Amino acid sequence: MGREGHTVVALDPGRNIGVAFVGADGSLGFHAVVTAARLETLRLPEGAKVLVGDGTGSDAVQRLLLERGIVFRVVDEWGSSLAARTLYFRDHPPRGFQRLLPNGLRTPPELIDDYAAYALALAYLAENAGSSPRP
Repeated sequence: MGREGHTVVALDPGRNIGVAFVGADGSLGFHAVVTAARLETLRLPEGAKVLVGDGTGSDAVQRLLLERGIVFRVVDEWGSSLAARTLYFRDHPPRGFQRLLPNGLRTPPELIDDYAAYALALAYLAENAGSSPRP
């Protein structure tokens, strides 16, 4: 995934933990909404850059990663929820009457914490590459 196999693993903490494996080119690979128990056993790609959002539940996720010996970076979550909606509806275009509503009024039919994690990864990649893979 991505150039030279570099992967960013972003975690959006909270009651539901969003996980996104993102290539250096911004491509979305594995993504899921998991529990803390599942995160304890989630296999991360070797050499991946791990990011943890600084919002609600961040401390618990950080502790879990530290217990596993995983090095991570805490990143600002500001704007990730709105970006998650944009990314979700880009990948899942609305149908029916939902097409007529602005993004802010649409309700995704499933949890999108994984897309919030994706947004965190894209923001990190944009900040560190000088280009903008953001939505």
